[in-house]
This record gives sequence, C-alpha cells and structure tokens, in this order.
Amino acid sequence: MREPDGWRLSYALAGALPALRLPHPSEHPGPTDGLWRHTCFEAFVGTASSPRYHEFNFAPSGDWAAYAFAAERQRDPAAPTGPAPRIACTHDARTLRLTAWLPADALPAMGGVLGLSAVVETTDGALSYWALAHPRAQPDFHQAAGWTARLPDNRRP
Repeated sequence: MREPDGWRLSYALAGALPALRLPHPSEHPGPTDGLWRHTCFEAFVGTASSPRYHEFNFAPSGDWAAYAFAAERQRDPAAPTGPAPRIACTHDARTLRLTAWLPADALPAMGGVLGLSAVVETTDGALSYWALAHPRAQPDFHQAAGWTARLPDNRRP
C-alpha cells in the first residue's frame, strides 16, 4: 500500500505456527545476510523495461537485508539499496503477521513490478517456498516472470 512517505508491505502466515521454526526477536535488528535460509518474507522490485532490480528480505526477528542486482542473480554491490526498512511482527498460535515499511525511493517511480514471496521453515529444518507465482517447476524468486504484482505510480500518494 502506498503511503505519503513510502510503501507498506503486509504479510500473513496462517496455520500451525508451533510446527514452524520462527526466529526470536533480535535485540538489535539490522542488516543480515542469509535470512532466506530460514523463515522470512521477501519482496523483489523491478521495472518491466530494465533487468535491474532490488531484493528485500524481512525476518520475523526484525532483521532485514537489501540487495541491488544489475541483472538476474548478478549483484551490484555499488548500487544503493536505500535506508533501512521498518519491520513489525506479531503472532498468536495460528497467524503470524509481518509489516515492512520501505521508503518511497526504494521502489521505482513508475512502471514497477513486484514479486512477493516467503520462505517457511518447519521445526525439522525443512524449507518451503511460497510466491505469487512460480514460472518454473523449481521455485526461483529471482525470476522476473514471477513478479506478477504491478505498482502504481510512485511519484504521488
């Protein structure tokens, strides 16, 4: 959802949460690599006219990661990833809700495409991969064909 100063992404995971391995809240949440190896929510943001895109990972612990790519799976460490997102996470026995706020300049000004996804880890360490669309037989969140959400113009609220 577009807000005056950024974007709010809301995720909900419903089911038998005691069967899942959920990270504990971090005392000092911050940028952390490898979040996709455990339960986390992700957003892939690009435009239809460019191979460049950004990946954001949001963990229930409050930790996050942001990466810029020049093309599919080609990291561009020199590209800015923007300021830190704000993350809030709550849950009860059946539903986990995570909200991440991204600043307006973290997403394209217009013509943006968005891929929303999640990695879910069970207590035995098994991972499952969820997305709005999986364009191939094997899940691959970096596939732009799976980014099926369209972003409205980011130049105005």
